[in-house]
Amino acid sequence: MTNDPPSPGSPARRLVLASQSPARLGLLRQAGLAPEVIVSGVDEDALDAPSPAELALVLAEAKADAVAMRPQAANALVVGCDSVLELDGRPLGKPADAEDAIARWKTMRGRSGVLMTGHCVVDTADGRRRSATAATTVRFAEPSDAEIAAYVASGEPLHVAGAFTLDGRSAPFVEGIDGDPGNVIGLSLPLLRRLLAELGVPITSLWTGRG
Repeated sequence: MTNDPPSPGSPARRLVLASQSPARLGLLRQAGLAPEVIVSGVDEDALDAPSPAELALVLAEAKADAVAMRPQAANALVVGCDSVLELDGRPLGKPADAEDAIARWKTMRGRSGVLMTGHCVVDTADGRRRSATAATTVRFAEPSDAEIAAYVASGEPLHVAGAFTLDGRSAPFVEGIDGDPGNVIGLSLPLLRRLLAELGVPITSLWTGRG
């Protein structure tokens, strides 16, 4: 049966990450996985959806699909992810520039937002796919104007959804979260495990150095 887990002696499936995010790659590697990276090239600004959660999923699916159709991704499990921060019902992706990042932080401080990350896994061996969105509530601290200016000057917020991340210089500006911290960084490993399982692939079968 196609859904039977691979036997201990069978070769591990190829895992492809359809993202150039070093944070997502780092999360997967820390979990014992060794994905190949193929950047999707999807124009994120060209896509839209009725809600932040749906937008995150649309973007993740677009990235996974763009990579899955390439010859380099044959017989692989392609993982696409994308994150947006929902604040006041609006989706916030990467800020347009430093001025935008400063304005966002002045709006976010002292408040809570919901970080949405869409996940899509495509098995290019048979075309099957599974997708879902994970949500984590983020409670922001109240950094001063000077702290915000210094953070934006570092350049970090210009490259991450919502203009912040838990694994970088903005960590001191986050009071706490409710949910999966990995999801805020860029990828929910528990959700990825469930999606892979629905495709009949135990995440343990993808570990490097397995027996």
